[in-house]
Amino acid sequence: MTILITGANRGIGRALFDAYRARGADPIGTYRGPRPEAPGTWRQADMADPASIAALGAAQGQAPLDLLVCNAGVNYGKGQRLDDGFAAADWAEVFAVNVTGVFLTIQSHLPALRAGRGKIAIISSQMASSTNAAGGHYIYRASKAAALNLGRNLAVDLAGDGIAVGIYHPGWVRTDMGGDSAAIGTEEAAEGLLARFEALSVATTGCFETWDGCAHPF
Repeated sequence: MTILITGANRGIGRALFDAYRARGADPIGTYRGPRPEAPGTWRQADMADPASIAALGAAQGQAPLDLLVCNAGVNYGKGQRLDDGFAAADWAEVFAVNVTGVFLTIQSHLPALRAGRGKIAIISSQMASSTNAAGGHYIYRASKAAALNLGRNLAVDLAGDGIAVGIYHPGWVRTDMGGDSAAIGTEEAAEGLLARFEALSVATTGCFETWDGCAHPF
């Protein structure tokens, strides 16, 4: 089984990478900065750089890909004031990684996904939900809502190729982004997400689910 996880050098991505390795798989993990000092297959890629993403797709080529996990993400603007925060440069960077980077990664791996009739998992957030809008975090919320919308529409267009697309809230996780007071650890989130990925099929494509298997309101 061939698995590619973006942003696998830390946080949830690293927990997913390690969990698959513990199960005997050899996932491919991407990283942006220094190469992780960990065993496994690693490919460097910058999700804000279209050329880097294209090179990542070219490295896979048409070799069948069973699962693509679009996990890499950034969060700028946390704690900023509505009146004078949320700079345009922060909007551009977050959307480049969290939305455009997701789309380009999927696009560049379509030959491999079609060859493997693979699955796509997009790590979004409960902050993507319009139903549960709670204010604040404008840049991150908007980017994750866009990623959710992207996944829902890709699910429609790729169903004919036998490619299932799922969108997931990983939980409030203790990471650099989630903070120390978050509800669950990375290992617990990863185990739940692995179960969601395994259950994903064309019959459930377009789903928006929590890490522990609950349908999330859009």
